[in-house]
Amino acid sequence: MLDQSFKAGAAKVDITPPLGTLINGDFITHYARYIHDNLFAKALVLQNQATVIVFVIVDICAMQKDFIQEVKQLIKTQLGINPENILISSTHTHAAGSIQSLLLGAADLPYRKKLLTLIVEAVRLAQQNLRAAQVGFGAVDVPEHVVCRRFYMKKGYVAKNPVTGGQDQVKTNPFGDEHLIEKRVSPMDTQVCYLAVKGIDGQWISLLANYSMHYVGDWENGTISADYFGVFSDYIQEKLGADAHFVGMMTNGTSGEANIWDFLDNSRYPTGHFAKEKLIGEDIAEKVYESMAQVKWQTNPALTAAYTELELGLRKPTSTEVEAAKAVVAKTDYENIHHVDQEALHRIYAREQVLLNDYPDTELFPIQAFKIGDGVIGALGGEFFSETGLKLKAQKQSNHYFTITMANGYVGYVPPAHEIERGGYETWRCRTSYFEGSAEDAIRNKLADLIK
Repeated sequence: MLDQSFKAGAAKVDITPPLGTLINGDFITHYARYIHDNLFAKALVLQNQATVIVFVIVDICAMQKDFIQEVKQLIKTQLGINPENILISSTHTHAAGSIQSLLLGAADLPYRKKLLTLIVEAVRLAQQNLRAAQVGFGAVDVPEHVVCRRFYMKKGYVAKNPVTGGQDQVKTNPFGDEHLIEKRVSPMDTQVCYLAVKGIDGQWISLLANYSMHYVGDWENGTISADYFGVFSDYIQEKLGADAHFVGMMTNGTSGEANIWDFLDNSRYPTGHFAKEKLIGEDIAEKVYESMAQVKWQTNPALTAAYTELELGLRKPTSTEVEAAKAVVAKTDYENIHHVDQEALHRIYAREQVLLNDYPDTELFPIQAFKIGDGVIGALGGEFFSETGLKLKAQKQSNHYFTITMANGYVGYVPPAHEIERGGYETWRCRTSYFEGSAEDAIRNKLADLIK
């Protein structure tokens, strides 16, 4: 007799913020003036006789750890699910409501309160939809749409660091200076990996995909959009012929130094608003769909979850640096910074030093792993470079492993130590890049232990 103790359920809840809400993800605050497509909190629940695990993917730029812990406690209280068995992550669309202050981007506290209950509702509905299921892992290489945005520049180029006032070895996103590029700094993780879920009856339940591409961002400021993450989710549903109960999800992989702006060939994509994200989202979905013939389905997969927190030191300014930063802040009219040039960056990052100075000297960082049959999924709460993800995949030696980032918290960029030495935007010390240089190595090794 077929063992049908394994069940799965999925659901999504509309979390689209109102017009006028705050949008972060840029150096300055923007306000929602146009809703291009709705945003969702999407939940997938997997359950057998011994274990329940939950994935929640939210169309938002970033969610801090204390907010996610609050959500998890509500899920535990209302639904009885162990918080350590729950993964909650941001897609990292930069066109969503804001619940966390990032640089000069402010948080919308009423939206934060509303979002909390909507995420819990998504999990509740997914749990109600549980039915006998089967799962399978797959992977396909999609190198076309992800490139390194960090560059070595030609001799004589000055890549200024707004924190130290010195010169970086690399330049991130060299707009206008493309002719001075020497070469890209590092290779990218170009795989799309996924967990496919359908009922024993063959009806589709969900597909949880992962790609290490930052976001597209081909919209005007003031736009609400799920970006290519939403395009992929809708188009894979169409390709699969799935009904309205299907929940497609695209998660962000190790994309800290990756994006779609190809400074060495900026003519290969359409330039109209939303045209690029449509092309990219649909192309990824097409390739995932074509690869699915290779998926081997498992009707009774073992489920395990592991969660730990690692205490890590912070890179904080010296007392001299703090006093210098305070002097800059005291003379800056932040309300009238509308154009982000080198002078504005100097003032923005001076404020960051003052605020970062009040942070504790250490912080607990969440690390999580799930084993689902012959597949494994890791989770990290920040923006990690492709190097981190590639090393984890090499150690695991399996196409059935991927790393979801922006999960269970958000600390900003966590570059490898040698990348911090090279400098560049992702390494500039601030509230979205503050761990000591040894942090990436420690985090990666801890996650490697969990996914063995």
